[in-house]
Amino acid sequence: MSGEAAIGIHDLSFATTQYVLTHATLAAETGTDVAKYHVGIGQRSMSVPAADEDIVTMAAAAAAPIIARHGADRIRTVVLATETSVDQAKAAGIYVHSLLGLPSATRVVELKQACYGATAALQFAVGLVHRDRTQQVLVIASDVSRYELGSPGEATQGAAAVAMLVGADPALVRIEDPSGVFTADVMDFWRPNYRSTALVDGQESISAYLQAVEGAWKDYTEQGGREPGEFRAFCYHQPFTKMAYKAHKHLLHHCGHDADEGEIARSLGHTTTYNADVGNSYTASTYLGLAALLDDADDLTGEAIGFLSYGSGSVAEFFAGTVVPGYRAHLRTEAHRAAIARRQDIDYARYRALHEHSFPADGGDHPVPRETTGPYRMAGLLGHKRIYEPR
Repeated sequence: MSGEAAIGIHDLSFATTQYVLTHATLAAETGTDVAKYHVGIGQRSMSVPAADEDIVTMAAAAAAPIIARHGADRIRTVVLATETSVDQAKAAGIYVHSLLGLPSATRVVELKQACYGATAALQFAVGLVHRDRTQQVLVIASDVSRYELGSPGEATQGAAAVAMLVGADPALVRIEDPSGVFTADVMDFWRPNYRSTALVDGQESISAYLQAVEGAWKDYTEQGGREPGEFRAFCYHQPFTKMAYKAHKHLLHHCGHDADEGEIARSLGHTTTYNADVGNSYTASTYLGLAALLDDADDLTGEAIGFLSYGSGSVAEFFAGTVVPGYRAHLRTEAHRAAIARRQDIDYARYRALHEHSFPADGGDHPVPRETTGPYRMAGLLGHKRIYEPR
């Protein structure tokens, strides 16, 4: 991609929750060998929202540093991707727009397709900037992953939001053409409107993910994409971090390449560090991997990064990005590490109470206790309306 035509990620910031449940605590409660979590799925802990935190508060917390650095004068579109929406009609991004004090001359929409939604948002943003290079688009991925207590998915839960400013002449990553896309109607993971927790067929989900990797890569190569050996690293969707390794190994075998364990570790290792501590953040997962890669890896200037975004049901996309010279001056490494380190460790009883909490549906006044030390909080429900405020 020529420098003149470059459009991509100009800034990136993420936020997570007030609380953390370690997998050591979970293992002690369930009588499970902790190695099943640490080694088997590659997870160390999971972010748990406080009672006054949700996808809106995380999204606003992730986006606020971007607005503080760049202002909002060029932002005419906000796209929030989530599969844990707080309303069936109103976009969660409108609450975020209000909390951040963005201009009224802004379009705000919400996108949904399981964990893939943020990649759709990113590609839509690139298209908008192509149309008008003076504009920037704020893309936010925010999710809370919840499964039934005692279910196989419980250990993969997590929560985070990633905000990305997309524009011309980006400071971090140029998004390349082409993209490879794939869709198949599969019931591997879904959450009906009447349920607060997702349903998942674990083996079917892994099979569907791997099928989507093949399909997206096939289309990518048919569109004239790069060869596997041209990439320095790969950012995969991580429902659990070991899934990224499984997917990459599958891709290499599919391409007829030797799946050398050392090479796989070099291609993926830096991308899994944040996800291992945060857990599955659904739409934010792939881009939390990018944040970790940029923050942790040696100089990536000019290097190609592969992105494989997968959303159950299912839709996948493979595309490439190139890291921009001087990117390190624009990173938020200390803030990202602090966001993970600041979480308060909780015991299983507290986690269980937060997990099982739900609001009455009577339209009454239901204030929420102050818990979060983050910049924004959900104050409560009043007349079926969610009330948000700066902390």
